[in-house]
Amino acid sequence: MARRHSSRSIRAIELAKERLDAGLLSEKFPQISKITILATYYYDRKGSVLMVRTINVFPNSSACFHLQCPIKDCALGFDLGPDIMELIRKGGKSAKGSAACSGKDGSDASIHSSISYEITIQYNSASRSDGHAKSGSKGV
Repeated sequence: MARRHSSRSIRAIELAKERLDAGLLSEKFPQISKITILATYYYDRKGSVLMVRTINVFPNSSACFHLQCPIKDCALGFDLGPDIMELIRKGGKSAKGSAACSGKDGSDASIHSSISYEITIQYNSASRSDGHAKSGSKGV
């Protein structure tokens, strides 16, 4: 029991560092005014709905897109970063997907939690209309 608790505590510290290292959304993606993630969590791939959650990411939010697993004592979770980065790279406004957590909860199930999600990105009107930031500054 102590081992599980300490591994979850260690993962919480690692996730806090990951969020800090990711920087702010406004620093990484100044062209974006908001990202909304609508996530439906399931106990497993075919299980009943555990919860539905809406996550709003604003310019002053971390640019880390890791969602924790809702299963007690699981230190893993869902990294939506690659999907969000691809959507931004393409200039897309929305995408849907799903992910499974491969953490273990003491059962024999290889997948103990999963999510389906919809990502919606709102761009700043200036960056969408003229393709570059105002006042001559260049994006990173």
